[in-house]
This record gives sequence, structure tokens and C-alpha cells, in this order.
Amino acid sequence: MSPLLRAPLSTAYALLGFVHQGPLHGYEIYRRLTDTPELQAVWRIKQSHLYALLSRLEGEGLLRAELEIQDTRPPRKVYHLTTTGAQAFDRWLAEPVTIPREMRLDFMLKLYFALRDGHGQRTAVRLIRRQQDMCDEWLATQETGKENSTAYLLAVRRYRLSHIGAIREWLRSLLDDPVEMV
Repeated sequence: MSPLLRAPLSTAYALLGFVHQGPLHGYEIYRRLTDTPELQAVWRIKQSHLYALLSRLEGEGLLRAELEIQDTRPPRKVYHLTTTGAQAFDRWLAEPVTIPREMRLDFMLKLYFALRDGHGQRTAVRLIRRQQDMCDEWLATQETGKENSTAYLLAVRRYRLSHIGAIREWLRSLLDDPVEMV
């Protein structure tokens, strides 16, 4: 099994998401990342890091590269999603994030692609509902161990409960007003 599938890296999955939409060369992917206002709000990546990730994904069999000959310039690699890569991306897109701090980047990337996967809002709604279920699991874990806690640990617990509550409210608002998701 690919190390990527064992240790998720949202940035790599996001690159798979761009190639999922059709074959692209590295600079096209970089331009889409830097020229997309929605992504600029949550994500930054250096061009050198992007090329390193593309190479890693190719090495793991999630992408396949073909050289494209250009008239006056050196050939460039055009990346195609493999079947394994498409399956990995689809699994990643369907799963909620597993810890609250992953909401800021990981969930936002998932939501971005879920809203653009060609199924309308169905994929996004499914993802949001799964994330709501995960929030319920997070809350359940906060209920244990509150006896004999120090003042600091109680403050941390209150912060976590507030954070999870804010996430739940935001997710609910996305479902309550689907116009906002378009």
C-alpha cells in the first residue's frame, strides 16, 4: 500500500484533485493554486514543494507522467491520474477530518473539491454530514477525564468544547443555507 494512503497529506491529495479534473503539467497546477481566489484564502505552497510532491505521487503510482514535446522549449511532464490515484482521491474526499485543527486546511481543501466534483452539492453535503458526526465523536471524548483535572486542563477542555461547538455551528449553517455553498 502507498505510504500516502497510510499517512494522509492533504496537499498531495489536493494535487490529485486538480489532475482528477484532467491532465495538467506542473506549472498549470501551480497557476491554478495561485490564481484561484478561494484557495488563496486557505492555502499556500511553494512551487518547488509542488514539484517535489508531484514527483512523490508519480513514484507512488498515483500519477503517471508523459513528456510533452515543445517547439522551442524543453519537454515538460503532463500528469495523468492513475486508477489508484483516483481511488485514493475519492476516499480522501469522502472522509471527514479526524481532529479539529485539521478543519482550517484539510477540511477546506476537501470542501473545495467536493463542491467541484461534477455531482452538484451531493458530495459536499455528504462530507459535511460526516464531519458533523465526527464533531459528535470529538465532543464525546471531551466528556471523559474531567474529574480531578487541574484549572489549566479544565480551561483547555473549555476551549476545545467551544472550538468544536463553533465548527458544528458553521457546518450546520452550510447545510441550512445551501446557496452559500454555491
